[in-house]
Amino acid sequence: MVKVTVVFPEGKHKVLTMSYDDGKEADRRLVALFNQYGIKGTFHLNSGLFHTAGRIPSHEIADLFKGHEISAHTHTHPTIERSPKEQLISEIMENRKQLEQLACCTVRGMAYPNGSFNSRIKSMLPFLGIEYARTINSTGSFAMPDDFLEWNPTCHHKQNLMHKAETFAELHKTQYLYMMYVWGHSYEFDLDDNWEIIESFCAFISGRKDIWYATNIEIVDYMNAFHALKFSADSRFVYNPSAQPVWLDVDGEIVEVKGGKQLTLAGKKALPD
Repeated sequence: MVKVTVVFPEGKHKVLTMSYDDGKEADRRLVALFNQYGIKGTFHLNSGLFHTAGRIPSHEIADLFKGHEISAHTHTHPTIERSPKEQLISEIMENRKQLEQLACCTVRGMAYPNGSFNSRIKSMLPFLGIEYARTINSTGSFAMPDDFLEWNPTCHHKQNLMHKAETFAELHKTQYLYMMYVWGHSYEFDLDDNWEIIESFCAFISGRKDIWYATNIEIVDYMNAFHALKFSADSRFVYNPSAQPVWLDVDGEIVEVKGGKQLTLAGKKALPD
């Protein structure tokens, strides 16, 4: 039997994703920095607070975050663990509706406001169109999440960011998938007067051939596409029913399984349509 393992696009084994909350004005500077260095960010926004002081107004949302992910953070940022289910549903669905009108794309992820969630909330999210939700519980590790609805980040940017970046850059064992997930609030750089932290981080970690720079939803979609692959019982061929291409390590060789195609893995030749 051939030995098959999933890898990230183009055979990479590491992924970096950035996650920032609340949609404050400092996001403009952070987005410009990400764009400069080719880093992808996910921005969790409160649609009911767009026109309050210090927030990015709604008419700027689509252009500002182009190339990044716009994600939910509830409509008005309540502590949802204390909210009745009716309010929870309204907060998430109204948030989604308004963000989707602005972004012209489906919003399928969120960050828990105030880090507040419980098992009841998690169980409701798939019925509200939410496929992942980020916590504020930093792990300090580079492991892939076991539960995308309780997605624990690696670290806040205040938690020894450069040391973690250096450790992440040195990881080389290709038998693992590694993820560095950084979260925070862009306005904290203004409050702490330390933009040099994120500027140094972006300059150091960008442009590396072994790192996939992705948004939160791109990671979710990719892993879902892998799990949707249809392998033969002996793993000699595989069919990809999705539109998303998936890369595999097959006995040490990197192969791409294109969307809608079947691929022979023992010999790696595409079968006829």
